[in-house]
Amino acid sequence: MIAATAKIHPLSVVEEGAVIGENVVIGPFCHIGPKVNLADDVVLISHVAVLGRTTVGKGTKIFPSAVIGGDSQSVHHSAVDTVLTIGENCTIREGVTMNTGTVEHGGATVVGNNNLFLAYAHVAHDCRLGNNIILSNNVMLAGHVTVEDRAILGGGSAVHQFARIGRQAFIGGLSAVAYDVIPYGMLNGNPGVLSGLNVVGMARAGIEKPVIHEVRRAYKQIFEGTGSVRVNAAAIRGDYLGCAPALEIIDFIAAESDRALSSPSRGKKG
Repeated sequence: MIAATAKIHPLSVVEEGAVIGENVVIGPFCHIGPKVNLADDVVLISHVAVLGRTTVGKGTKIFPSAVIGGDSQSVHHSAVDTVLTIGENCTIREGVTMNTGTVEHGGATVVGNNNLFLAYAHVAHDCRLGNNIILSNNVMLAGHVTVEDRAILGGGSAVHQFARIGRQAFIGGLSAVAYDVIPYGMLNGNPGVLSGLNVVGMARAGIEKPVIHEVRRAYKQIFEGTGSVRVNAAAIRGDYLGCAPALEIIDFIAAESDRALSSPSRGKKG
């Protein structure tokens, strides 16, 4: 079904079965598969392939040479339909690739709203991305990665499969993310080392200075205490019931995960 207000260039292919919403603009040399759903006000500039069982949310804009909804690159990929869901008002720049999920892990790759994907970023199968995230140029997410709201990943960084990146974390350019990164954490290097808190990002998000100081105190108790990181975090939880960001870090550490936690020491050479 193609809405009457959609504008489709005659040099593009929209296969029968695709759903094209109101005021969608599809520029030249695009290919839209038969199971694709483009919501209202989506813009494909040119040379964009949207494939598979893919839904693109309202107002999202996709630039040339992006391939969205391609099959999973997992060796376990089967011919069974899996999905990619992209939220509203995302910007997907040149050469970005996003894959559908795998049957073995729920069959869905999910991308939230208001995200910015710079040129040649890659989102692999079964990833889960929140809202207001920035993936800079050439960022690579392996399969099953979780990225929470407002995280920023610097250019050329790579994230190991099943890793979690917490809310408003900052990953430095060219960093190798082998382990989970706490909310508000900063990670740099290859191998990646936790280098403190994203204090600038916290301030820009409107978190007040006294709260930031509380979070920094909790960070030191967790990572510089005498026990393990998980033991230290659990021990101080009761002291931070009135500090939501600190509790967020503590709960992130306590959650089950397939990966260990990044720390100021894990990954440090020599």
